[in-house]
Amino acid sequence: MSVAIVTDSAAALPPELAARCNVTVVPMWLAVGGVPVREGERPLADLVAEPDIATSGPAPGEFEEAIRSCGGSDGVVVLTIAATMSSTFSAAEIAARAVGGHVRVVDTTTAAGAEGLVVLAAAEASAAGEAIDGVERAARRVMERVRLVAMVPNLDHLVRSGRVPGIAGWAGRRLGIAPLFEFGSGHARPLRPALGAGAALDRIVGTWRRSRPAGPAKLSVAALHALAPASAERLLAAVRAEVEPEFEFVSEFGSVMVVHTGPGLAGLAWWWSDPG
Repeated sequence: MSVAIVTDSAAALPPELAARCNVTVVPMWLAVGGVPVREGERPLADLVAEPDIATSGPAPGEFEEAIRSCGGSDGVVVLTIAATMSSTFSAAEIAARAVGGHVRVVDTTTAAGAEGLVVLAAAEASAAGEAIDGVERAARRVMERVRLVAMVPNLDHLVRSGRVPGIAGWAGRRLGIAPLFEFGSGHARPLRPALGAGAALDRIVGTWRRSRPAGPAKLSVAALHALAPASAERLLAAVRAEVEPEFEFVSEFGSVMVVHTGPGLAGLAWWWSDPG
């Protein structure tokens, strides 16, 4: 037996990767015109065109069902999107109390591919035979190191969602500005914007390059996109030109995030590990 790993779909893990690593994924929710839809049930291309859409985390009962489905394991570690972004962490905690026993709930303080890399580190520790304490330690070790930097090609969708003032969107279009941000410790931090999407992608690679340790280190990386696979491949190709990752994957950002930012979102999540 081993420790079971549960996460939410905000971690942006490709389904085949989650299945291979024995990760149970609980879907986030969208309400499209008032009709509830699980994340992944409708194509992202359809959702970004919807004028009336809201998002929410899974209910406690959904986490409880996922935890109970892991019966026979040596405990369960549930890893969620940052509590500052969603009610998902609280829902998982309620479920864990209802189930009782050896269940740990961890707020990864991040999202998307960075959350996914934390989840995969926990899954790797479980597969290596670590007990529940060791699995949680592995997740928290990556949480301290993982980074997520992303860009959106314009502010249009953020203006439409009310997250950015209309005047800022107008100025951004006039200047061709592509906003960048880094997400970590539960918050999105704006970075200096770039003039155009291409320059923004180059700046993401530059941020990754400057993070490289001076000594030997192994790299785990995720290239992410929203209806922009060429951007993700460009980012990953730039990384590979300098370092051969120990582990990598390409995935779409979850639709719960993309309906607020719009298509064209692209970014890198990564962490460096000691060679030992």
